[in-house]
Amino acid sequence: VPAAARALAPHLRPGTVVTDVGSTKAALVAAVEAVLPAGVPFVGGHPIAGTEESGFTASFAGLYRGARCLLTPGASSTPAAVATVRSLWESVGMRVEEMDAGTHDRILAVISHLPHVVAYALVNAAAAAERGAPGLLSYTGGGFRDFTRIAASHPAMWRDICLDNRNEVLAAVDLFLAEAQRLRAMIAAGDGAGLEAAFAAARVVRRSLAPPPGGGPAARGDGR
Repeated sequence: VPAAARALAPHLRPGTVVTDVGSTKAALVAAVEAVLPAGVPFVGGHPIAGTEESGFTASFAGLYRGARCLLTPGASSTPAAVATVRSLWESVGMRVEEMDAGTHDRILAVISHLPHVVAYALVNAAAAAERGAPGLLSYTGGGFRDFTRIAASHPAMWRDICLDNRNEVLAAVDLFLAEAQRLRAMIAAGDGAGLEAAFAAARVVRRSLAPPPGGGPAARGDGR
């Protein structure tokens, strides 16, 4: 994204509004604002809609309808520029919210970036286990397939997301590992009551989540 902004910069007239659809924001907003000419506002944007598929051919009618779009205005963002970008996304049916770039990256690290890291790790772990038990993966059912669906996402895109939001992703991974270690300790100790309580707490949180917008494929992921 910053490279694209650098290439566009000489051709942009004052008042032109620039936005993006990147999944990370803090470093990106700073980098883009640094290369755009004076008088050209940049409004960071992240439409949270898509599936594990990539590219134009993965699009479908209603992709954005009812989904959330996060805007992260920066130092160059004017109220008029923000209003223009908000109108763009609202015109295709999105629910638009504004927040600072750092808050965006902390939130997305937990609810989007971490799940992708975990899904990739789980698939690689199962693949490693299959080397000692040929055919193991042929027995995967709905649970494994549903949980790991996002591991089919574009590797290069998720490489860049993890590295660009490195500190927040590392914090989220550490949080996950601490919880996994807590469950492991309960299993090792035979602590059935503790396990049931932990699972029950997670069940309550999971069942409290709002249903996906539209009920269609757009609700299934945070990817592009």
